[in-house]
Amino acid sequence: MTKKKKQNFRRKLFTKSRLIILNEDTFEERFSFKLNMMNVFVTFTLGGIFLILITTFIIAFTPLREFIPGYSSSELKRNATELAIKSDSLETALRKNEAYIKGIQKVLRGELEYAKFNKDSILAEKEETPDVDMKVTDEEIKLREEVAKIEKESSEKPRDKNKKDKK
Repeated sequence: MTKKKKQNFRRKLFTKSRLIILNEDTFEERFSFKLNMMNVFVTFTLGGIFLILITTFIIAFTPLREFIPGYSSSELKRNATELAIKSDSLETALRKNEAYIKGIQKVLRGELEYAKFNKDSILAEKEETPDVDMKVTDEEIKLREEVAKIEKESSEKPRDKNKKDKK
C-alpha cells in the first residue's frame, strides 16, 4: 500500500459515525451510539473470543463432551477398569491351574511321589509374591507416635503409684 492509501485506511477506521435506533411509527429516537470502525472490529473480535471460550468450557466440563469423538464416557472408563481387574484375576487363576496340571503330569509320569503331592503345596511353590510398597506413610508415622505416646504414659502411671505407696 502506498502512504496515501494507509492514511486513508486509518482515517476510515477512526472516523466517527452515529448509529441511531428509531421507532418506525413515530420516528422517535430510542437510542444512539457514536461508533468508528475500529470500535466495531474490536467489539466483534472480543465477542467472538468470548463465545469460543464459553463454548469450549461448556463442552469440556459438562456431559456434552461424551458426544464429541475422542472423549470417552465415564461409564466406558468404569467398564474398562472392571475388565482389567477381572482379566488380572483370571490370569492368576490360570497360572494356578497350570501349576496344578504340571504337578499332576509329574505324578502321572512318576517324577513325583503321590504321597507328597497335594494342590496346596504345588500352588505354594508357584505363587508369586506381589511387589508391595514397603515405604512408611505419614499415617503410619502418626500412628506409631500415638502408640509410643500412650505406652510412655502407661509406663509412667505405675511408677507414680509406687512413689505414693513409698510415702
